[in-house]
Amino acid sequence: MGDVSKLELKATLEVSQNDELYKIIDFLNKNLKQKNVIFGLAQKDDKMVITVYET
Repeated sequence: MGDVSKLELKATLEVSQNDELYKIIDFLNKNLKQKNVIFGLAQKDDKMVITVYET
């Protein structure tokens, strides 16, 4: 197999649910990809969890 880059979890933040949050995460991922940073978004009950990863 080739070189597999691993994601290192850097931070998580739990916030109130907001239907527009995915737009912010998408914007950050598109503009910070070259900085080796990836943002994630997941729903947990009635909250949203934002995660930050470094490649």
